[in-house]
Amino acid sequence: MGEKIRVLVADDHDIVREGLRTILGMEPDMELVGEARDGVEAVEKAVALSPDVILIDLVMPRKNGIQAIREIKEKVPSVRILVLTSFAEDSHVFPAIEAGALGFMLKDTTTATLIQAIRIVSRDEPSLHPTVARKLMAARMQKTQTDERVEPLTRREQQVLVLLAKGLTNQGIADQLVLSELTVRTHVSNILSKLNLENRTQAALYALRHGMADLEP
Repeated sequence: MGEKIRVLVADDHDIVREGLRTILGMEPDMELVGEARDGVEAVEKAVALSPDVILIDLVMPRKNGIQAIREIKEKVPSVRILVLTSFAEDSHVFPAIEAGALGFMLKDTTTATLIQAIRIVSRDEPSLHPTVARKLMAARMQKTQTDERVEPLTRREQQVLVLLAKGLTNQGIADQLVLSELTVRTHVSNILSKLNLENRTQAALYALRHGMADLEP
């Protein structure tokens, strides 16, 4: 038998870690190399242990899963991250994938499916819960349809959109680009019209999904 898949588990619930410890202990090709109770520990142990796969929850104290994933991928790019959480909302799924998660499983998944997902992710291949896969497919279809019908943005509109996605107000954008607030308001209106979007939140998501802005605060 080849080398074992070295797994780090990050979850703030003792019972979840205990369950995963038991599950992984029954697999001859897997080895639990560490456990973390929060996001800060997850980053520290990822750096110290350099596991093959990290099973990580998204809702944890001190540092949430999204922040931890982003930091881990910066410090240990080779590690494969498999999210294991109870939440499948867009606000969890898309940021986790954007941050660098290769897999996304829900805690209602079967043991066999989870073990298979760990093996798949360890080979640097994506593994997604069906609910999450449907969300990503729908988002991609929406992106394709949107791309087919949108008008191209001017360079200035692109600059405004990037700052909007970073959470700046119209006045904040105006200050940074040395424009009047009225001019920025006009640019924002034009952006929404050209991209067939309804509000600033949709515009921010558009920028994130098209790689025009990142998720840094």
